[in-house]
Amino acid sequence: MREFSLPALYEVPADGNLTDIVRRNAAQHPDVAVIARKVGGVWQDVPAREFLAEVRAAAKGLIGAGVRPGDRVGLMSRTRYEWTLLDFAIWSAGAVTVPVYETSSPEQVQWILSDSGATACVVELDAHTAAVEAVRETLPALKNVWQIEAGALEELGRLGQDVSDETVEERSSLAKADDPATIVYTSGTTGRPKGCVLTHRSFFAECGNVVERLRPLFRTGECSVLLFLPLAHVFGRLVQVAPMMAPIKLGCVPDIKNLTDELAAFRPTLILGVPRVFEKVYNAARAKAQADGKGAIFDRAADTAIAYSKALDSASGPSFGLKLKHKVFDKLVYGKLRAVLGGRGEYAISGGAPLGERLGHFFRGIGFTVLEGYGLTESCAATAFNPWDRQKIGTVGQPLPGSVVRIADDGEVLLHGEHLFKEYWNNPGATAEALADGWFHTGDIGTLDEDGYLRITGRKKEIIVTAGGKNVAPAVIEDRIRAHALVAECMVVGDGRPFVGALVTLDEEFLGRWAAEHGKPAHSTAASLRDDPELRAVIQAAVDDGNAAVSKAESVRKFRVLSSQFSEESGHLTPSLKLKRNVVAKDYADEIEAIYAK
Repeated sequence: MREFSLPALYEVPADGNLTDIVRRNAAQHPDVAVIARKVGGVWQDVPAREFLAEVRAAAKGLIGAGVRPGDRVGLMSRTRYEWTLLDFAIWSAGAVTVPVYETSSPEQVQWILSDSGATACVVELDAHTAAVEAVRETLPALKNVWQIEAGALEELGRLGQDVSDETVEERSSLAKADDPATIVYTSGTTGRPKGCVLTHRSFFAECGNVVERLRPLFRTGECSVLLFLPLAHVFGRLVQVAPMMAPIKLGCVPDIKNLTDELAAFRPTLILGVPRVFEKVYNAARAKAQADGKGAIFDRAADTAIAYSKALDSASGPSFGLKLKHKVFDKLVYGKLRAVLGGRGEYAISGGAPLGERLGHFFRGIGFTVLEGYGLTESCAATAFNPWDRQKIGTVGQPLPGSVVRIADDGEVLLHGEHLFKEYWNNPGATAEALADGWFHTGDIGTLDEDGYLRITGRKKEIIVTAGGKNVAPAVIEDRIRAHALVAECMVVGDGRPFVGALVTLDEEFLGRWAAEHGKPAHSTAASLRDDPELRAVIQAAVDDGNAAVSKAESVRKFRVLSSQFSEESGHLTPSLKLKRNVVAKDYADEIEAIYAK
């Protein structure tokens, strides 16, 4: 199939903008908790009426400080209550939000704030203030910088004392559907990040159709979602705006270091995350079972869950014997795993990278269905996702209602719909190239099945052509290898080479546990174990599992375990954890050469 579309389930208001959401919630659901914040380590609900009041107070401060309609306002912070509050406040002042990753270097901060022409910026911590101040003399348009931890909201409250409610209401109503809501800068895997201009229409079309298609997951007054993704990433913004549109209760936490504790305290009904989160849950549970001497039971339970999930897709369904085994393991294993995920949830939505069929079947088999989706910054997050009632594991689902997915002759995925970005800020050449012929050219390679379910098989620019002329899409095998608990990252190499190889980094969290269980010296590191025969055998097994997904010509023949990590700090990963392949290839050129040495 070359093209598939679904009718829209939500009509975008032509004269509306995203501030309508918080005003509508306050009018129609004044006492319903639309968001929660942590006070003294305890979650406190914030009803719609109170949230609107706080948004208006912050918007008054921005107006009082001189922020004008259409001005760009930077927002550099970890995920927290104030991020969401300020996002809606910026819109209520008639301005445009420019997210900045809280991990950004001064050079990255300088590029984003200067390219967008930001006139103000709100940061969270002293380190963020320092990053802005380090480059402030190169930012002549930047007039104000406020710090959340230094009392930004209190200061905005004082600045807005003389601004009337009528002024805020007027400002809130200025933007129309096709006006910019935000400029989200791409991860910058190749070259400088480009600013994607996403309009209020983009978010309405995206979030409105997601909520309507997944309505059982967005029941007002019953459902809740815990947000731990960075809000500088467009997927995080989807997780912020969609619950507000529903509305259901939203909770924000800054990272996933204490995710298990946060899930237990907040008890969300819905989780939206990236595959690495779900991989960690599985790997941590398996490692704990092994440490407790119950590894064999866990593995049998996992195999049963996967078999049960696969049987759900068959005409006959699970057999009586399989149902019985599944029921036993539900009491012994699955219930405990669901409790780790908060105990109330039945669904999650995963995006950002492929989840893998094995994990997809595992989670559905334990009674916690992970619906995989696919999207880009330019598509305002999800442009395809699995419906809750007709999931096809291994695919990224059907197109967002109201949009079209087309497969070009060369296999590239093309998109059309109201959710797409308007342009790249200050970059008409890149805009024209990306939106050629009225279609957004994603750069991804994929296929559509007879029911319109999309599979992503790689990226055009990442296709490796071996010396023998074989085209290899690295994502398929990399994702399988990376699913192993000991593997942090994997990068397939082989362009112009006689065979395919791979660079592998080790997950530090699981490496220490593995080393202790296998009698290795205390404080063993990746550097000390990279040539250890036992460890190499484990990584070889992960590589063999990856090779099972591809042809012999595409399989990894040799690999190198690296002593160091790929990280954002090292410059090898983007803030959204995508590999900067050209940087890795340059910095680890000697390791790559060693793969092909005689």
